[in-house]
Amino acid sequence: MTIPTLDDITAARDIVARHMAPTPVIRWPLLGLRTGAEVWVKHENHTAIGAFKIRGGLNFMARLKASQPDCPGVITATRGNHGQSVALAAAQVGMKATVLVPHGNNPEKNAAMKAFGAELIEHGDDFQEAYEYSAVLASERGLHPIPPYHPWLVEGVGTYALELLGAEPDLDTVYVPIGMGSGISGMIAAREGLGLTTKIVGVVSENAPCYALSFDAGKPVATNAADTLADGLACRTPNPVAVAVVNKWAERIVKVGEDEILAAMAHYFTDTHNVAEGAGAAPLAALLSERDKMAGKKVGLILTGGNADKALFSRALS
Repeated sequence: MTIPTLDDITAARDIVARHMAPTPVIRWPLLGLRTGAEVWVKHENHTAIGAFKIRGGLNFMARLKASQPDCPGVITATRGNHGQSVALAAAQVGMKATVLVPHGNNPEKNAAMKAFGAELIEHGDDFQEAYEYSAVLASERGLHPIPPYHPWLVEGVGTYALELLGAEPDLDTVYVPIGMGSGISGMIAAREGLGLTTKIVGVVSENAPCYALSFDAGKPVATNAADTLADGLACRTPNPVAVAVVNKWAERIVKVGEDEILAAMAHYFTDTHNVAEGAGAAPLAALLSERDKMAGKKVGLILTGGNADKALFSRALS
């Protein structure tokens, strides 16, 4: 089990920088008053797809195009942000992208993926069923499968961590949401590469706790369901490599409830006037749940995305 080196992430940063500027790192006083900590937010909601996943897609597609210039196309499964990333990045290198989503997926994320040029296929009741079927279609259609966790994806998304830790190297703790694990793995790799002591805390939904269960058990533990409003956290079968990385280098994993996530979405809007989707708001929910433990400390929150659909965001604000 290895993680990308600082050189790996720096090389990915050069690729990502061709397409996007660094996202803001902002200290928000009202969030500080609410949490009792000094709060710095990494605004990955400020990208061309409204989420951090764009970084992994850009790096993956650039690396794939360089190694397989005649690749006919790619296929992947998603709950939305990863799919948008793949669709946008594939179009930029002249490849076709096929994206599978489960039935009932966020309609606005679906529309965005189509707008970026992807062929969208609905299959199954959750991400895992869509992902398993994407492997079948990859074989049938001769497409290159893009898994939800891969070294090229980790290198790419690790660039957000390089930006945050480069700007604020003295953070005591960073809270990072965990879906399939690329985001927290990228943060771990950047911290290790920079030789910092910042603690990294993973955040999952109580309704999708497989990475928390895996952390406690010391090995991958799957669940039967992952029914959470935070679709970016809706994983029920963890990636074993990601589990090994998180279990070795993360400080702890915090579970947050659905109402806590909704409240954090509302807090982001009232305190910063930013839209946070469920997964993006989960780190703030976790910090609030650990308010006493983190009082007075300098804390980073990864706002991984702002792609909440209208109905969910209205629910959060109400």
